[in-house]
Amino acid sequence: MLVLIKGAGDLATGVAVRLKRAGMDIVMTDLVKPSAIRRSVAFSEAMYHGTAKVESITAVLVPDAETAKAVITQGNIPILADETGRTALTLCPDAMVDAIIAKRNTGTSISDAPVVIALGPGFTVGTDCHAAVETKRGHYMGRVYYEKGQSPIPNTGIPGIIAGRGAERVMHAPAEGVFHCIHAIGDRVKAQETVAIVGGKEVKAQIDGTLRGLLPDGFYAAEGMKCADVDPRCEYEHCFSCSDKSLAMGGAVLEAIMHFTGK
Repeated sequence: MLVLIKGAGDLATGVAVRLKRAGMDIVMTDLVKPSAIRRSVAFSEAMYHGTAKVESITAVLVPDAETAKAVITQGNIPILADETGRTALTLCPDAMVDAIIAKRNTGTSISDAPVVIALGPGFTVGTDCHAAVETKRGHYMGRVYYEKGQSPIPNTGIPGIIAGRGAERVMHAPAEGVFHCIHAIGDRVKAQETVAIVGGKEVKAQIDGTLRGLLPDGFYAAEGMKCADVDPRCEYEHCFSCSDKSLAMGGAVLEAIMHFTGK
C-alpha cells in the first residue's frame, strides 16, 4: 500500500514513522524551504540536507515521481518539493494524508485518492476528506471522525499544555528578518535567556527548559511567526524522538486506513 503524506513536519513525520513500521510505503511532500521548528524529528530537513533520519528511518529528497519509486524500493521514504501535492499524486497513492497542519484546507480534495485523511482544523468529513483526525491536546486528541459533517475542534491559537506550561513554551519572531541561532536544539536554557536573533531583535525563552524547536539558521522569518519551542520537562531524548502527539496522529491515521481498506 502506498500512502502520500502532504507535509513533512514533526506531526507528519510521526505519522510516516508509524505507517512505515506498519509495513506501508510512504511518499511525502513539502515546501522548498519548510519552516518546521522541531527539525530534529522532521523529515522536512531533507529539503535542506538531501536526507533526514528520524528513529532509524531515512527520508531522501527526490527530483520527481519516477525517482521516488526507486527510493521506495530501497526501503526509504522519498520526499518531493511539491507544494500542492499534484506531482506526487501521479504515483496513484492508495491513501493520502493532509498533515500540513495549516489550520485550514490549502488544496486537498476528497477525490485526490481512494482514501483521504486530514489532520486538524479546517476540514469537514464528507466534503474535504473521508476522515479527519483531532490534533488538539486533551481528551479527544487522536480521535478519528468518520461521520459526514464532522470536523476537528477549531484552532484556538493557544499551544497545548505540557508539564503545566502552554503559551509560554513557544517563542515568536519579534521582527521580520534573517533568523540567527544562538543556541541549538537540545540545549538547556533559562527564562529570559536569548536563544536567537531575528531582525536585530533578541528571541528570549520565557521559561526554563530544553530547547526542542528552532527555525533553521539563516531562515528569513516573518514577524510573529513561531520560531522556537522550550520543553519544561528537560528530557534531552525528547528532542530527538517522535512526540507522543505525533505518534498518536500516526495511530489514528493507521486506524482510518484500516477502517476503509481492511488492510
